[in-house]
Amino acid sequence: MRAILHSNLIAACKDLWSRLAFVGQPSLAAAGFQPALSDPAQVLTPGRSRLSSGSSDKPFVFNKPIPRSCQRFNPSRPGRVVPLKGGCRQDCLPHFVKLLALLALGALCANATTFYVTISGLGGEPDYDQRFKMLATDIDSSLKKAGGDSNVITMVAPTREQIRTRLGEVAKQAKPTDALVVMLIGHGSFDGVEYKFNIPGADISGAELATLLDHVPAERQLVVNMTSSSGGSIEFLRKANRVVIAATKTGTEKNATIFARYWAEALRDPAADADKNESVSALEAFHYAQQKTTEFFDSQKRLATEHSVLEDTGKGEGEHTPSPQNGEGRLAAMFPVVRLGSNAAAARDPAKRALLDRKEQLEQAIDQLKYQKAAIPDNQYKQQLTQFLLALAQVQEEIDK
Repeated sequence: MRAILHSNLIAACKDLWSRLAFVGQPSLAAAGFQPALSDPAQVLTPGRSRLSSGSSDKPFVFNKPIPRSCQRFNPSRPGRVVPLKGGCRQDCLPHFVKLLALLALGALCANATTFYVTISGLGGEPDYDQRFKMLATDIDSSLKKAGGDSNVITMVAPTREQIRTRLGEVAKQAKPTDALVVMLIGHGSFDGVEYKFNIPGADISGAELATLLDHVPAERQLVVNMTSSSGGSIEFLRKANRVVIAATKTGTEKNATIFARYWAEALRDPAADADKNESVSALEAFHYAQQKTTEFFDSQKRLATEHSVLEDTGKGEGEHTPSPQNGEGRLAAMFPVVRLGSNAAAARDPAKRALLDRKEQLEQAIDQLKYQKAAIPDNQYKQQLTQFLLALAQVQEEIDK
């Protein structure tokens, strides 16, 4: 039955692509669908589009393709793109349709599995061995309490071959609609060229880790590297649709990190849930751990030896303060790491899982909308936000029954 539903959802998304050939393509492309365009520079094909305006249900007819550089959004005709006189270098496509595509992808990902792989490395001395093991166990407990369709794997001081084997097993089990979360705890090293995660026997490099993760078909991926020198791994791990968090901004910050302690705490402390939606996103956990780390150094009157960063564009060096202005944090805000409270209870209740999936889809659409705020007319932004919030309230009411 699940396979039939999955097939139907894929067919529905392909149909959505054909109907919305000129909008939402970046989001749908992330799911592996590609438009059948003869010219990549053109985003409209001749013929009919069944996307109608609010005033008419008749399909629009385009007599010829409109190059992307010559489009603008007509506020009086929602859903229609028209040529701009003299051309335009802006992509002003209707944002509500992009969000519609996002929600369609959310439906495709409903009931997907999240694979969690937490690895604690070699401590080098009993104190660190114990500390790293405790942090891994703490994270393991939080993930299992969160419920939902998850596969929690925790490895304490594994060898390089054991890591390869485990991630190879995940690669065989995971589907494109699934999610992967990898968390590294311990010591790392960076020689100016190569990052390595310290484990018993031969260390594993950032490049090899990246290759192993690339083989996992899960489209949504999060890597949290909490080791010393973890900033040196970003250039190897970064990739489109992958969120990378590092406890240090560069490979030269070599001291044992504090960030790992507070990341583990973020996954069980309701205070980390900044928007109070009973779900801690990767961005929320990052901010929580970052703030707590800063407070630790301040309270100890010590010079900070680590500066955590986040990279989720697939091409950056990582930002200490991700925001819409610098383009970092959008994917992280839409990546739920752990559920709390009633969300965790709903995740354990098969009768409410579909409602919880819908709630998370709406929350992700709201986060996406907030990151696009600067490019959307104010009245349109408020209208869309109100619609999402009303729908979210209705779903939450059903969950609370």
